[in-house]
Amino acid sequence: AVAVHEAGHATVSWLCEFANPLVKVTIVPRGRSLGAAWYLPEERQITRTEQMLDEMCATLGGRAAEKVIFDKISTGALSDLEKVTKQAMAMVSIYGLNEKVGNVSYYNMDNSFSKPFSEKQAALMDEEIKKLTDQQYKRAIKILKDNKDKLLLLADQLLEKEVIFKEDLEKIFGQSAADKAAEKDKTKAEKKPKKKKVKEEPESEIEAK
Repeated sequence: AVAVHEAGHATVSWLCEFANPLVKVTIVPRGRSLGAAWYLPEERQITRTEQMLDEMCATLGGRAAEKVIFDKISTGALSDLEKVTKQAMAMVSIYGLNEKVGNVSYYNMDNSFSKPFSEKQAALMDEEIKKLTDQQYKRAIKILKDNKDKLLLLADQLLEKEVIFKEDLEKIFGQSAADKAAEKDKTKAEKKPKKKKVKEEPESEIEAK
């Protein structure tokens, strides 16, 4: 079950263009965790909506994999659920990234005696947070169902080796979605016709009278 859970994280992150790049995955227990995946976060000053959604989807990949392979879920996704819930809450109530809630931020307002929003607004935010997490969970399930054979192959490799790296995923899935997109952008840039430089003519000198 642990191998399937971690393989789920790895598979979804590999196939989501904007998720953080995977470095390695292990099923060797570390502290309270039965397995772990390491990613290389991009140095971003600003995070776009699609990046946050892809990271949420990858985080839910572990639970989604359990559902796809065993048709059951376990308590192993506790930290994943905490992380995703916080991300969804931030998108809706802090960063203004939800269309229905709008361009508002309730950042650092939890310490006040009364909430800075109505019960109606609170109910709307709860609804949108749940909608976000549900959408990304369903998306993770679809990705894993479409790649079920590769997911199982990756889980088997994890059971055999206990630790797998980026190179192992490349052998199973080919290029990551992020690498494919980067290569496509590079090809477009190379095909783009270069602007011709306009030759500057020297200004004619005016004779002094």
